Amino acid sequence: MTDALTAAVAPSTKAPKHIVVMGVSGCGKTTVGALVAHELGLPFTDGDSLHPVKNIAKMAAGNPLNDGDRRPWLETVGRELAGSGNGLVVACSALKRSYRDAIRTQAPDAVFLHLAGSREILGSRLEGRSGHVMPAALLESQLATLEPLGADEASVVLDISVPVPAEVGDAVARLCSAVENHSAVETQRA
Repeated sequence: MTDALTAAVAPSTKAPKHIVVMGVSGCGKTTVGALVAHELGLPFTDGDSLHPVKNIAKMAAGNPLNDGDRRPWLETVGRELAGSGNGLVVACSALKRSYRDAIRTQAPDAVFLHLAGSREILGSRLEGRSGHVMPAALLESQLATLEPLGADEASVVLDISVPVPAEVGDAVARLCSAVENHSAVETQRA
């Protein structure tokens, strides 16, 4: 961990082991996820690499995935998290509550880091990239599908309008805090 992050994260703070960096296409899941993983000393996996071939072909053709298409992919994401004994950060859109629940079925301690931004910021980021599995034309369908995180979900929401280094530092500190706060809520419910 960098000196700035070490100072931001109290020594008694427990870092999460299973993190899903979520959001719509263009929010920076891969970039931020890889940096958060590096700061926490965890491996990183881009969830796009876990999609079945038929899903990739469907998206590349400009067709949005449906829930049936996503189900096996989400189960794979959850298994990858659960099978990573020392921890893992995965980039995965996880747009709906039911999708996050499917991941949590396999990895109940998963913490979700939602990278949120305006339509304008997302659109400008997508215009500048090429060769990605998700074409810019599908942004609107993703925004329409996105469901906000529930108060009962271990999660952090970050605004993507801030520079990436500040975003990563804030993410790590807030993820650790989310783990402690969610654990306290779970203890109170028991």
